[in-house]
Parts: sequence; C-alpha cells; structure tokens
Amino acid sequence: MSKMKKYSQEDKVQAVKLAVEIGQAKAAKELGISPNTISGWMRSAKIGKLDMGDGVLPATKKLSAS
Repeated sequence: MSKMKKYSQEDKVQAVKLAVEIGQAKAAKELGISPNTISGWMRSAKIGKLDMGDGVLPATKKLSAS
C-alpha cells in the first residue's frame, strides 16, 4: 500500500501556475506527480481554498514530498 505524499503550499501553487501555462497533463509529467493531484489543486484554487499568493519555486523544479 502506498503512502500519501504531502506537498507544501508553495509546491501546490507552483504546480497550478505551471498547469495554467502549459496544461495539466504536461505539468504533471514535468513535475512527476499525478494529473489528478494537479486537477484537485486547480479546483481548490478556483473555489478559493488554495491561496495562490506568490509562488516562489522555479517551474522546472521537481516537487518534493514531505
């Protein structure tokens, strides 16, 4: 059974911003995460549950699970 990964707020924001720019599937592949994960974060951002603030991670950095 796999463990659920936890991503930082900054990781989520950066992933959503990248997905908006290049598309969810491509962003997921580049970042090494599930497209469903990005889709959920995008829904959260759209309804205001994910504070988009200022993303500070470079768009090409792999997300680190904590």
